[in-house]
Amino acid sequence: MLLIKQTEVYAPEYLGVKDVLVCGSKIEAIEDHIDLNLPSCKVIDANGKKLTPGIIDPHVHITGGGGEGSFHTQVPPVALSELIGGGVTTVVGLLGTDGITRSVENLIARTKALKEEGISVYACTGSYGYPSVTLTGDVKKDIIFVDEIIGVKLAMSDHRAPNVTVDELIRLGSDARVAGMISGKCGMVVLHMGGAPQALRLVREALDRTAIPIKTFHPTHVTRCHKLLEEAFAFANQGGYIDMTCGTRGAGSPAICVMEAKQRGVAMDRITFSSDGMGSWSNYDQEGNLVEIGYSSVDTVYREFKVLVKTYQMPMEEALRFATINTAHSLELYPKKGCVRVGSDADLLLMENDLSLHSVIANGNLMMENHQILKKGTYEK
Repeated sequence: MLLIKQTEVYAPEYLGVKDVLVCGSKIEAIEDHIDLNLPSCKVIDANGKKLTPGIIDPHVHITGGGGEGSFHTQVPPVALSELIGGGVTTVVGLLGTDGITRSVENLIARTKALKEEGISVYACTGSYGYPSVTLTGDVKKDIIFVDEIIGVKLAMSDHRAPNVTVDELIRLGSDARVAGMISGKCGMVVLHMGGAPQALRLVREALDRTAIPIKTFHPTHVTRCHKLLEEAFAFANQGGYIDMTCGTRGAGSPAICVMEAKQRGVAMDRITFSSDGMGSWSNYDQEGNLVEIGYSSVDTVYREFKVLVKTYQMPMEEALRFATINTAHSLELYPKKGCVRVGSDADLLLMENDLSLHSVIANGNLMMENHQILKKGTYEK
């Protein structure tokens, strides 16, 4: 049992100064004052601090990404402390370019390991390629029968993509949609978007030709180039979810793109943030030769949120949405995730006034307190 006293609650909407009681893995009460005198109840004096939902990161290479510059460039798996340090309490793991030396079996094993270590983890079957790599031999069966799997991944408009036809995209979207309905999951198709000129053309054709709901397709990395971003804004205004990859600088930074979207009247509740954590970033010359490679951190979503508040003076309740409630809706996890309300999972962040991270609570367990990580992965020092 955990009692957080006199904190400013952003749910993400501002609720004022409250006491918040956590019992087990759930939020039990939110009141002006809660008085308990139980030896089993830990009390945190949060006066002057801000309480928010934990970050939901819908795009992390939890088994490690990379490998595009040969075997020695494979990125290691994510560590629990890296996620906790970035305020991430819920994560969606997936594969990338490499669906050969990395497998769905490996992905689900890492998913289960991180769950055992204390955070909430979901996964997508598939990778960049088509036909999709799977656990059971069938995308539908993966989504229906594997608890952690909520969707499938595919790459489009990229030199590493399998260059599917519109008919193949329709079949994948239909399979994900029906499997999601049967299993009570979102049944999404996460679309890794490259910077090729065709952008979202195949997605538009698939939607025009079928009755597949637009919410089935989740394009990510949409700030990669101007044409893709323009099409993504239109996609959001039609009811689709678009995901912006944090950690990018310049014109493609999510903070800049969000401010532009707000100015232009784009549907702000359809925008989500992700880190692409542990995924490799790479630069190529005009002949397609790799010239530079690295990998992304999992704390970039939290950093982007702070940029919106501190640099662009966006109200906290607005800036939080892209990493909490919007993502929860897109994954069909709301109100279990993405908010501070009675009955929701106790995934919470406690911030100082300068927005530095004071404490992290995942599934009701204190993972970080007073800026110190308390819970690390099994083999972390």
